[in-house]
Amino acid sequence: MSKIVKLKGVVQNYAWGGFEYIPNLLGKRVTENKCAEYWLGAHVNAPSKVILLKGEQSLDTFLNADLRENLGIEIAKKFGRLPFLLKVLDVKEVLSIQVHPSKKEAEKGFKHENELGIPLNAPHRNYKDDNHKSEIMVALSEFWLLHGFLPKDKLTKILNTIPEFTHLIPVFDGGGYFELYKKVMEESVEETNKMLRPLIDKIMPLYLSGKLEKSDPAYWAAKAIDSSENKTNLDKGIYSIYFFNIVKANKGEAVFQKAGIPHAYLEGQNMELMTNSDNVLRGGLTPKHVDVQELLKHVIFEETSPNIMLGELQNDGLERIYKSPAPDFELSQITLAKSELYNGKSKTAQILFVIDGSVLFIEEHSELKVGQGEAVLILAGSQYQISSTSSTVIYKATAP
Repeated sequence: MSKIVKLKGVVQNYAWGGFEYIPNLLGKRVTENKCAEYWLGAHVNAPSKVILLKGEQSLDTFLNADLRENLGIEIAKKFGRLPFLLKVLDVKEVLSIQVHPSKKEAEKGFKHENELGIPLNAPHRNYKDDNHKSEIMVALSEFWLLHGFLPKDKLTKILNTIPEFTHLIPVFDGGGYFELYKKVMEESVEETNKMLRPLIDKIMPLYLSGKLEKSDPAYWAAKAIDSSENKTNLDKGIYSIYFFNIVKANKGEAVFQKAGIPHAYLEGQNMELMTNSDNVLRGGLTPKHVDVQELLKHVIFEETSPNIMLGELQNDGLERIYKSPAPDFELSQITLAKSELYNGKSKTAQILFVIDGSVLFIEEHSELKVGQGEAVLILAGSQYQISSTSSTVIYKATAP
């Protein structure tokens, strides 16, 4: 049997997603549903389907039939499951402020909430599984995000120049990032409204008249309020927009989010590869559950200098690997001109997604044609070639 099979992912319909990008990418009819994410992986919440001659089968079931053979002995022993989840994201509205737990803290939190008898699908549950959730993203378009706290001098300037924040100067001077963040996150709804309403009243007319640049936190604060359902009670996440780095990643550039770094996606499309986890601790810009005390345990309270990665072009000149410290995953981009040939070898399972163009996967005596918006699963121990029938861009997810 060929070790290369087609894989069908799952579209996730979240309120912050767009209507067109993912349906157009997948060649599907555009509907009234917002398509935010396309999942390719074996996560229990939305496992992909392996397309076999005998029909479709859930990816987790398929892999578990012979985990050591399918993933390779080393990865099967180390993780006991497919360790990564590949996604396409279309971000139209600002996402929630997020922090992800470390592996140790995820195991502890998951166990604790299980012991309390909190259902896995409970809206107030913090830990959906026992895994950490590091992640890397590569921009498919101009992409904007929040990433970690501003350097001290820049944050101090923000506090000094915005009248609504000047009362926070002694808090930051005396207690640093932790006390500043704790102060605003523990405010009552009434206090937040009182502090932020004058600011919002000033910036909203500028936003609506197109006078704000995307590099200005006022742009994203106004956009978040403009798109929110509840405009009466202002979201504490507005503070984070002013306190965090605003990062622009151009097409092909990558950003790695490690556990503890507060962040939020603001706008654009990206490929995202992460550990096989859905653990999210939220810090605002969302109607969903925000557990402030739990959040404060996991945030890294220090200045962050965003690292925009260009990836490392391999010797073949075709593959660019975006390396990260995560042992669970490795993301790369394969770019082929028409008639170019890529030679691959899988030591563990790989998921390849064709973002543009069409190719032919060749393995011994079998061939598989794959076009834009289609994905394949390549099992461990495969030597294969990819023959390009047009200019093609492919993203490959695997474990290092």
